[in-house]
Amino acid sequence: MQQQEIVTAVRAFLRENFLVDDEAGLGEDTSFMQTHTLDSTGFVELIGFVEETFGLEVRDEEMLPENFDSLANIAHYVARKHEPATAR
Repeated sequence: MQQQEIVTAVRAFLRENFLVDDEAGLGEDTSFMQTHTLDSTGFVELIGFVEETFGLEVRDEEMLPENFDSLANIAHYVARKHEPATAR
């Protein structure tokens, strides 16, 4: 799956479930924490969405801002998780 497809899917999820206004400047690198886009419950819902939509399991130690604090971080994380083990 291409990273842009991941960004598009996550952006749609945020728009539908958290009434995030893309026009207000939710860029790919915009921090969800700094802009108060999501609270702790929102991150749990987001992680569940990522697991279900992209067919992967997020381990506890992977629940970090480096992986889930922006559209770009999520796209990179999902892409890494889908890489063959030998490519990591």
